[in-house]
Amino acid sequence: MNRDRPFGRWGGRVYEGLGHLGGLILAVMTLAVFLQVVLRYVFAYAVEGMDELPRYLFVWLVMIGAAAAMHRGQHTTLEFFRDRLGRRGGALARVLTGLGGMGLFLSLIRSSVVLVPNSQLQSSPGLGLPLGYVYLAVPVGAILILLPMAWHVVHALRELWQRRS
Repeated sequence: MNRDRPFGRWGGRVYEGLGHLGGLILAVMTLAVFLQVVLRYVFAYAVEGMDELPRYLFVWLVMIGAAAAMHRGQHTTLEFFRDRLGRRGGALARVLTGLGGMGLFLSLIRSSVVLVPNSQLQSSPGLGLPLGYVYLAVPVGAILILLPMAWHVVHALRELWQRRS
């Protein structure tokens, strides 16, 4: 299995699909904002709830985009410092930052267990959408981010424990 492709070919397809889904969400957000601006300023008419749509989709866009970037290994790193640590030091830095990130996303999932069901009881004022669907982006995105993050941590641990030849 290749280091740059967590979960092989099927994982690449799933996370590539997430990237395309993120692009679709961005297009819908842009269209909604454009229509709202045109309707308000050209026709002096506003569609109820149209301004909520981009706001709620943005949460999904961030989580899905972060998951796709994590799979590709495209999250920002301070490579300047990591590369100064050498091969084993860099692997140790990747393990430590990966474990810290995993702790963060696990805590987001744990908090969402209470937050999502409670927010399902509320609805947005314009669209009437139960807010649980908006808050559901956090645990779904956290799980999608955790999977490749764990894969990268395991790979870094293997690199750390490799014997010199």
